[in-house]
Amino acid sequence: MAKDIARRGFLTGTAALAASAATGFACVEIASAAPITVPTVDRLDMRVLIDSAHDQFLKPATVQGVRHLPPGSGRGADYRQVLHNQWGLSLFLQTKRAEEERAILLDFGYSPDALLNNIDILKVDAARIDALIVSHGHHDHYGGLTGFLAKYRERLSPELRLYAGGEDNFCHRVSPTPVQGQFTDFGQLDRRELAAHKVKTVLCETPTVVAGHAFTTGQIKRRSLERMLPNTFVERGIKDGLGCDATHYSAAELQGKIVPDEHVHEHATCFAVKGKGLVVISSCGHVGIVNSVLQAQEVSGIEKVHAIVGGFHLGPAPKDYLREVVAEIGRLKPDVVIPMHCSGLNFALEAQAQYPENVIVPTTGSRLVFGA
Repeated sequence: MAKDIARRGFLTGTAALAASAATGFACVEIASAAPITVPTVDRLDMRVLIDSAHDQFLKPATVQGVRHLPPGSGRGADYRQVLHNQWGLSLFLQTKRAEEERAILLDFGYSPDALLNNIDILKVDAARIDALIVSHGHHDHYGGLTGFLAKYRERLSPELRLYAGGEDNFCHRVSPTPVQGQFTDFGQLDRRELAAHKVKTVLCETPTVVAGHAFTTGQIKRRSLERMLPNTFVERGIKDGLGCDATHYSAAELQGKIVPDEHVHEHATCFAVKGKGLVVISSCGHVGIVNSVLQAQEVSGIEKVHAIVGGFHLGPAPKDYLREVVAEIGRLKPDVVIPMHCSGLNFALEAQAQYPENVIVPTTGSRLVFGA
């Protein structure tokens, strides 16, 4: 009952905000809270547009039915143009069901120059994109978004939507410094810029079907042994249309104060691949990669996990804790585990030690194919 009351309060508060076109809230809609029917696809083709490294010596491989096609030299037609790597993540996701095809851009890296450069080198047809998803409110996942829109918006559908996990994605983030109580700016996603580019934001606090082929987990329950590892702090509140209205999950007295970031609206992007099972993409996994997979299983009713992909935020994990989490992932019995971004070399080494036949380590430009 308390959850229902909080939900109604959220809907009422957000509806009131949406009345103000001047701040960009008119371009916000709330995903339905009704249960979803999870779609199935025949094939998922994932291109890593941005990750932290590029390895031109990787060899093609097939691991537990998943094909990994490495990026090769990573050079463009002009040899002086090469793939850009940075601390961030961006994935171009193409799916097929019978003759129906969809394309989704998940996250946008740290800066537009890297994203636009890599789209060009990898010959990605950005005009095919049906939907955009942002995983959470960190600059290394949304930093390239407005630059992408500045170049490509006119080629995309007038009905283009950005699917965000919730209002928390628009909060101001800061990073702690060695000096107690002092912080450096880490930016915030500006919905006014999205409104200027005529992009409607869908707040997916509950599970949501995207482009008829993908689904999001909605808010992820914390139920595993995982804990929040050090990351950013968050400042809640709205000023001149910039920021977040988070009163539905935060006491009013916390508005405008800097508090540890709990990523209450981080969500995972998922696919049900025919004959294979779930592909769960956790772009950063601040709320726990095991929690993310458990949420995807609950939402979909599908137990079989085909692949766990993305950033798992275990780079800063202490060794004993890392070993426990890697073992928990193994107990989910995924066919493959594909670490990227903030997962950490320590994670990749531990995963390869615990289940050596089930790990793929891709790089910027890699292509991963799931299904037929």
